[in-house]
Amino acid sequence: MLSAQPIIYGMIFIAVLVLVEGVYLVAFGKNISLNNKVNRRLDMLDKGEGREDVLAKLRKEMDQHMNSRSLPLYAILADKAQKAAIAFTPQQLIMVMAAVSVVAFLGLSIGTEAGFAVRLLMGTAMGVGGVYLWVNHKAKKRLSMIEEQLPDAVELMVRSLRTGYPFTSAISIVSKEIKDPLATEFGIIADEATYGRDIGEALKHMAERLDMQDLRFLAVAVAIQQQAGGNLAEILEGLAKVIRARFRLFRRVKAITAEAQWSGKFLSAFPLGALVFIQVAKPDYYDEVLDHPWFIPACIIVGVMLVLNMIVMKALVNIKV
Repeated sequence: MLSAQPIIYGMIFIAVLVLVEGVYLVAFGKNISLNNKVNRRLDMLDKGEGREDVLAKLRKEMDQHMNSRSLPLYAILADKAQKAAIAFTPQQLIMVMAAVSVVAFLGLSIGTEAGFAVRLLMGTAMGVGGVYLWVNHKAKKRLSMIEEQLPDAVELMVRSLRTGYPFTSAISIVSKEIKDPLATEFGIIADEATYGRDIGEALKHMAERLDMQDLRFLAVAVAIQQQAGGNLAEILEGLAKVIRARFRLFRRVKAITAEAQWSGKFLSAFPLGALVFIQVAKPDYYDEVLDHPWFIPACIIVGVMLVLNMIVMKALVNIKV
């Protein structure tokens, strides 16, 4: 007799992810999406919001998460949420965790016959884990897009500087000509420079907040030019070539190690997949050994070995460039 419980668990977890994304889009509209044709900052300005108000709102969104790392359970999310520029406040994100945990608990109560403690534990795990995976996916997608956009943005700044624009205007042009997420980031820097902040300091803050090496190179290049002088257009042109070369190297390494990475993922996921298959195909498979004194210790040992396997396989395929 087939057991539908593992399938129900999977469906509820997927529903949790869809629910979080739906709440996010409903709360902040489609302009929060990275695929929007008009970048979010310009969209907010077009709707009549003042430039200073838009700057204050966007800066608050981008810095609020790291300022709230002391909140309970939030430290695990703060770094990822900051890189993803999640518009939810930390308190709202914690409330979303709680809400989807309750929804998952209710779904488990309706769809399964698991005990109260199991439903409570699984509901909480789905709520917290689902929000974490959602934020982590947003962060990876956003950083990947910024890495891909950065060489084009730097080259656009070079062309602007060579036609006679000052660097602040070159930054502003980039914020209008390219798409999000980098457009809004550079738009914030342009606005900050307009209100008197040192542009080198603003670039350094963005690089540290996003924790990107290429942005650190840009911030350092601008800071050195401000202090020592020189042709900024030539400096940035060389930087654009370096960034493109690094990007090509990363892609090449990723292609070379793709087989090893998928092998690692398969070997890590296979034992869990086999366990789920056994529970679905033959739920009573372990009934004869459940009362054996070594059953629980053996389960713990297997769990530890699975975790160690995942750590080792990830270390083997995680090649630093």
